[in-house]
Amino acid sequence: MIRVLIADDEPMIRAGIRAVLATDPDITVVAEAGDGHQAVELVHRHRPRVAVLDIRMPGTGGIEAAREIHRTAPATGVIMLTTFGEDDYILQALGGGAMGFLIKSGEPEELIAGVRAVADGAAYLSPKVAARVVAHLASGGAGALADRRTAARARVDALTGREREVLALLGGGLSNGRIARRLHVVEGTVKAHVSSILARLGVENRAAAAVVAHEAGLLPPSAPEQR
Repeated sequence: MIRVLIADDEPMIRAGIRAVLATDPDITVVAEAGDGHQAVELVHRHRPRVAVLDIRMPGTGGIEAAREIHRTAPATGVIMLTTFGEDDYILQALGGGAMGFLIKSGEPEELIAGVRAVADGAAYLSPKVAARVVAHLASGGAGALADRRTAARARVDALTGREREVLALLGGGLSNGRIARRLHVVEGTVKAHVSSILARLGVENRAAAAVVAHEAGLLPPSAPEQR
């Protein structure tokens, strides 16, 4: 059973998230919070596997809460809920330890897929979020976009062939276990590859590595299984 905490300052949004998650028998919502401070307290009390946080809340916002959860309760993976126009916040959250990013207006299936992926230790960027992040990073215009894509491809080309395979699957939202099964290797081997990928790309976490994969146009050969 995947235990989930929901944090959003709008009760109707929380109710909607709870209703979507209730359609999956393997997911249970154990707590709800109206702001980031309360979310951190409830994470410590209930120890959920996943915390779904609105990126902007009054008082302590989602980014600050994500950083504190990552620091004090690292076993809880954080998914950030965002809307269009919050690209700067997404970039801040990437550096704060968040593992997943979803658009509030996205499909309900994406929420369930994201929760399952993060519960399994994977990074999850909805396609819309990935596209927004890449576009925002290259907001200087077409030339900047081309430059960033070229730089990302150069970083990816410096990886070994196997590391590129792993990065593509990581960017597609697969956990180490699922990557291992896809590539027919042991999970420890994948873990070593991921550590090497993060170091060689110069990024701190899987979500940031997934952004590089999307920038480089490196995609898995088929859509990842989420179950």
